[in-house]
Amino acid sequence: MSYAKLVSALARANSTNVNKMLVSPGRYRSTVASAKSQEERSQLEGCAVVEAEPVELISHTEAPPKARRSHVKVDFDNTQEAYKSKGNIELLRSLLVFRLCAIDVLVEKNKELMELTKKLFGQRIFEKMMKMTFYGQFVAGEDHNAIKPLIRKNRAFGVGAVLDYSVEEDLTQEEAEKKEMDSCVSEAERESPDADQREKKYKAHRQFGDRRGGVISARTYFYADEAKCDTQMETFLNCIKASGGASADGFSAIKMTALGRPQFLLQFSEVLVKWRRFFNFLAAQQGKSEMMLLEQKLELDELKESLAKMGLGAKDDIGNWFSGEKLGLSGAIDLLDWNSLINNTTKISNLLMVPNLKTGQLEPLLKTFTAEEESQMKRMLQRVDILANHAVEHGVRLMVDAEQTYFQPAISRLTLEMQRKFNREKPIIFNTYQCYLKEAYDNVTMDIELSRREGWYFGAKLVRGAYMYQERDRAKEIGYEDPINPDYEATNRMYHKCLEYVLEEIDNSRKANVMVASHNEDTVKFTLEKMNEMGLSPTENKVYFGQLLGMCDQISFPLGQAGFPVYKYVPYGPVNEVIPYLSRRAQENRGFMKGSQRERSLLWRELKRRLLSGQAACTGREIFTGNGLFAKRSRIFSSCVE
Repeated sequence: MSYAKLVSALARANSTNVNKMLVSPGRYRSTVASAKSQEERSQLEGCAVVEAEPVELISHTEAPPKARRSHVKVDFDNTQEAYKSKGNIELLRSLLVFRLCAIDVLVEKNKELMELTKKLFGQRIFEKMMKMTFYGQFVAGEDHNAIKPLIRKNRAFGVGAVLDYSVEEDLTQEEAEKKEMDSCVSEAERESPDADQREKKYKAHRQFGDRRGGVISARTYFYADEAKCDTQMETFLNCIKASGGASADGFSAIKMTALGRPQFLLQFSEVLVKWRRFFNFLAAQQGKSEMMLLEQKLELDELKESLAKMGLGAKDDIGNWFSGEKLGLSGAIDLLDWNSLINNTTKISNLLMVPNLKTGQLEPLLKTFTAEEESQMKRMLQRVDILANHAVEHGVRLMVDAEQTYFQPAISRLTLEMQRKFNREKPIIFNTYQCYLKEAYDNVTMDIELSRREGWYFGAKLVRGAYMYQERDRAKEIGYEDPINPDYEATNRMYHKCLEYVLEEIDNSRKANVMVASHNEDTVKFTLEKMNEMGLSPTENKVYFGQLLGMCDQISFPLGQAGFPVYKYVPYGPVNEVIPYLSRRAQENRGFMKGSQRERSLLWRELKRRLLSGQAACTGREIFTGNGLFAKRSRIFSSCVE
């Protein structure tokens, strides 16, 4: 059913100057993925480029015969293998940095202490000190050339790289709040703040305008103007080009809030949530509210009766709404069918229509949109489309990062539209699912079901989440339900539940791929166990692993040397300009190191082993033979100084 017809029938609105959205052809579907919250130590954020060993990671086959194989075992306690790529100085630096990250006062005052050090010792000595400690631990170098040796070394041990230019805008809280309010409040809302019945969750609130608050493992973008969005799109395009030029198996990552004015994400998210709520209301009328989400099927005749009683039109007219190519042919409508009622043939502002249960009519979310606001919405969608096409052209897989819950329904919907368009032959577009959300499993299962029905390849990155503290504070202060699981254990269960479901889909169809972005050793072991049970070989390259540079080497390197596709998030940039990033890494490691002494104990164990075996001065180097990415490699370790 055309959305324009629905608007006309329910809201008596004149639909003129119909413009086509530049997302993907066909009907819109929305899974309304919810929010995010609970701390994620393993989330890989930012514009990203991946290099890895030259293997074919994107499968072109439909569902090859399952080759049952012997189990692959990975020993995460073997420090000799885990730290084979590290020299003794690097091990000592890691121990020092992790110890400093466990001292509260140093972490809380890290920015002030860095500025003081710079004043006392001067820029040159400050940079040397940083490169010997925090910068050297978490940042690969200042530019593309400086990071090449580290990339080559890690790749020799089976670990790829997700490159990120980690220069961040260093705004004050007041500046951030002003930018957020300016970019999230429409002209109509400014003129008549109480005229439109917006939900509190999907409105901007100054006390939470600085979206960096309580967030330590994710980069935050603030809208300045359309030119800045174009510049950020160019940065993403350069990342995609670099990835495609460097490797046959590249990854790149983008953030939607970098590509346009967030006002549209807020408004579209509210529309999607209200449409889903309307479906739930109709399901309850048919006595199906207690069923699993995808088992809730509205009987078409009963649905027509209900809508007619609400005054939405004559029963025969309502029947015409559900006369699409597949819609309603089974005599029942489920949530995925319902979501397809919103298509892409209207003006973008007409997408922002919501059902009013009291009046029984569709009403605009906002009374008026300016021509500039309409243009800004369209340009965001155009940038997304450009990036997706660019990724396809360069053979690069594109990961769309998750963000706050009040943006996420729109982000997930737009990502699904890209998947429907670009994942027809192989998984190019990957959506990110934050498993600290109560609705994470529903979102994963709905999106996989949609991919089955429409025959495209499902791609997912699973993280625990980056915005927990901020999300919880915002929900409590503003007054809506906390979207986060009650505790860390519940989030672990949710992560494993979602992961197992995706692995089963891989096992059944071989048309899904997943990035396990986690620093949690138990989660990695759980993944390996399930892969062994299902006979999923690492060489099939359906399951990837990701960790941050400078963290959890005892997980990354054993996985890489065992043949699993594993990636390190590799930030780079000038020392002074990556200080905001280093500040977040210090804060993240404070919680990480307090929660587990394992990494420090393994580092100590390896140092002691080298001392006792007379390898205290043993360092490793790699010799590469051949040309380009397909060079053969051999590792030669210098003789040890006894």
